[in-house]
Amino acid sequence: MSDDSSLHTFRMASENLNLVRSIFARWDRGDYSSTQWADPEIEFVIPYGPDAISTTGLAGMEAGWRSFLSTWEEGYRAEADEYRELDDERVLVTNTYNGRGKTSGMNVRQIDARGATVLHIRSGKVTRLVLYWDLEQALADLDLSPLI
Repeated sequence: MSDDSSLHTFRMASENLNLVRSIFARWDRGDYSSTQWADPEIEFVIPYGPDAISTTGLAGMEAGWRSFLSTWEEGYRAEADEYRELDDERVLVTNTYNGRGKTSGMNVRQIDARGATVLHIRSGKVTRLVLYWDLEQALADLDLSPLI
């Protein structure tokens, strides 16, 4: 019985990882147009920084994301560096940011900005999406050791 259970857990985790990889395949190119991966009641959170956001639902996520993207010149991207399954429902993605701020004119790639995204997944849909500007803050919030 435990073998079937662990196989089921592994299969679910692999499906979650495949879902996250498919989302980031678009995001790595700067394409944020699709939301079919999101649960209709998704919680969208940017917990820290000048653009801290916490919304619920697709309309709230879309409005929050539009507001966030409006502070960047065209071409903002969060490129996936590493994927880590935390448990049956959460996947951590470390990111390198690339984009030029409208106000500062600075490209965040120049300062090697690294952050993280945590996706909570249930029944094949992302139910909670948390974006961290700072990788170390994400790891601290998740009680994880720093990555090498």
